[in-house]
Amino acid sequence: QVQLVESGGGLVQAGGSLKLSCAASRIIGSRYAMAWYRQVPGKQRELVAQITTGGSTNYLNSVEGRFTISRDNAKKTVYLQMNSPKPEDTAVYYCNLMVSARNYWGQGTQVTVSS
Repeated sequence: QVQLVESGGGLVQAGGSLKLSCAASRIIGSRYAMAWYRQVPGKQRELVAQITTGGSTNYLNSVEGRFTISRDNAKKTVYLQMNSPKPEDTAVYYCNLMVSARNYWGQGTQVTVSS
């Protein structure tokens, strides 16, 4: 069973910075993608950023240029550096691992951006 453990969420002021981390307990296979999603009450979960095995990234338009996703394969960890967050970035952020056509999710971490 794969477990994803997120950390780094909390309260941050608009314009500040915050870094989320997500560590996987185990990953079977060398080709996998990791991503961050977010969700606010009453809305669908949306993809914030994704990084592939080869390091290719893609971002939600509204966070491009402010957020950076990265990964450390040796540590089986993915990060989300959030710079200049805005109040509209407030959400529960979920880590996602896609490997061997299966999706795994973290428990979510709350990020609240104050104005």
